[in-house]
Amino acid sequence: MKLNIVLVEPEIPQNTGNIARTCAATGGKLHLVKPLGFDISEKSVKRAGLDYWDKLEIEEHESFKAFLDKYRPEENNMFFVTTKGPNTYSEVDYSEMEEVFVLFGKETKGLPEDILKKYLNKSIRIPMRPTLRSLNLSNAVAIVAYEILRQCKFDQLEDKSSYFKS
Repeated sequence: MKLNIVLVEPEIPQNTGNIARTCAATGGKLHLVKPLGFDISEKSVKRAGLDYWDKLEIEEHESFKAFLDKYRPEENNMFFVTTKGPNTYSEVDYSEMEEVFVLFGKETKGLPEDILKKYLNKSIRIPMRPTLRSLNLSNAVAIVAYEILRQCKFDQLEDKSSYFKS
């Protein structure tokens, strides 16, 4: 299964660096949708990603429209993560999907309301207490990504630690 993590206009470089590291570790492709709230070459982005940048597949898009034109939601398994989603991320059966796109909005506003309304049936959320606004973006990405990978039996990932092998 091919996992695509899409960050729409991310604002905090450390979050993007952490997410890049998660993508490198899982084999997921990272899509960055401009405008970015930082320069991708900033130290804080590189530091958070540590030495994983050369192990990362990354694609940049000039705008959200450009991304949606290239990877059409109607033709792809695309899920929009929002606190307003009608379904939880774990209710979706990802196990038979060959490729999945998971979209996350900017830290301060999330994904655009018109997109969420248009694709309400493809909007998912992470359950949390009703008095809190949201989780940290890099934590949210990790939660959803690993659920998708778990359902796919962690295909193409190390199934046993090599630490104690002789």
